[in-house]
Amino acid sequence: MAQHNEFGKEAEKRAAKFLEEKNYTILKKNWHFLKAEIDIIAKDLTSNEIVIVEVKARKFNPLVEPEEAVTKTKRNLLVRAANAYITENEIDLETRFDIISIYKSSSDWEINHLKNAFLSFE
Repeated sequence: MAQHNEFGKEAEKRAAKFLEEKNYTILKKNWHFLKAEIDIIAKDLTSNEIVIVEVKARKFNPLVEPEEAVTKTKRNLLVRAANAYITENEIDLETRFDIISIYKSSSDWEINHLKNAFLSFE
């Protein structure tokens, strides 16, 4: 596996652990629908919401904020995939879209969680 793929998988693993520590249950990782992939699908046990999480990992602090890196095209793909997952699993809960950005410098990992990063109708 390419080094950048290993880095991405490690970041997603850390994001899932972070969510679990914040009272989320991980339902799926790397769920695919057509051209879309949802990095993490979780249930926020505090708010009783389904959370679609896009993980953005960088080895340094980027000039562009992670939420800006999630383009309109990517958001549309995530919304379609989320709709498919919710329909397929007959889920009747509110849904929100979050972004988790993970920065790695030397041996330190910094995790930032942006709740409600975008709305499904934007």
